[in-house]
Amino acid sequence: MQAGLAHGEVLAALLAVGIVSAAVATAGLAAAAELPASDTALAGMNADAAGGPCGLAASVALGACRSGAESDFLLAQGICANVADRAAHDGCLGAARDERRQAKSLCTAQFAARQRLCAALGPAAYDPRIDPRDFITAIVNPFFPLRPGTIFVYRQPHGTDTVTVTRRTRRIAGVECVVVHDRSVVDGAVDEDTLDYYAQDRAGNVWYFGEDSQTLEEGRVVGVEGSWRAGVDGARPGIIMPANPAVGRTDRQEFALGTAEDAAAIEGLDARVSVPFGVFRNALRTRAFSPLEPDALETKFYARGIGLVLTIDQVTHEREELIRIEHR
Repeated sequence: MQAGLAHGEVLAALLAVGIVSAAVATAGLAAAAELPASDTALAGMNADAAGGPCGLAASVALGACRSGAESDFLLAQGICANVADRAAHDGCLGAARDERRQAKSLCTAQFAARQRLCAALGPAAYDPRIDPRDFITAIVNPFFPLRPGTIFVYRQPHGTDTVTVTRRTRRIAGVECVVVHDRSVVDGAVDEDTLDYYAQDRAGNVWYFGEDSQTLEEGRVVGVEGSWRAGVDGARPGIIMPANPAVGRTDRQEFALGTAEDAAAIEGLDARVSVPFGVFRNALRTRAFSPLEPDALETKFYARGIGLVLTIDQVTHEREELIRIEHR
């Protein structure tokens, strides 16, 4: 299946630039990825018919997602086939069907979310020009300053999140990036440990070049979901904070299709925010979201000269508040 998907990606790319016809690409994608007919029709569209490269990526991602749901269901059927008890066997199949339905429902919701993001960003391909000579080592954007040795401590409902701006750098896609260590502690135990990579261009935009993320349970790594790096497997860096923020602006903050697709829209520049660390006026307010999690939505507040001071989960209404800043 993996080899087929890789072939499908090539066909889609050739189709996007007009090297192969829609008919050829549709047939190739169907043979390579074994998509259902409805998904094959999506994958066979050219970029214009899909709403530009952005829409085409959303359509092909939908087909890949549905194909994955079908693949998981086939494996589940094989597992259920080895359940001898009839009632248990039927229950196994029923659970597998429910999981397939839920997975496909998520695929559809992700597709709709990607379409909305395309409407905000425009139909063009997301392929920012990155020239290492355009970047500087210091990150001094007033709404996202990252001074080495600074430690931001946030209070979560059941623990803390500690963000440390290290003195280390890592070269990613040719750009020297500042390494930021983010450590989340819930109920006294580390549940997530992440290294984030940022760089600022000469215009003042702060770019996000990737993350190495680990999810932990009882001190053991149980997942690395969400990890990505610009320049690997088609991933692109995104703008975490623009040099000249304006209400209505929307940016991709990261882009690794199917893995990391966070985005944010600026909704205000005059917010008043009160957190344990202090009271701030004229804060920047954003709506943060990801097509990968269509039901998730956060409001984030950034104070000039400080950075992120408050995150509010708009689903649970939980707050993550800045409680102190240390310098080492």
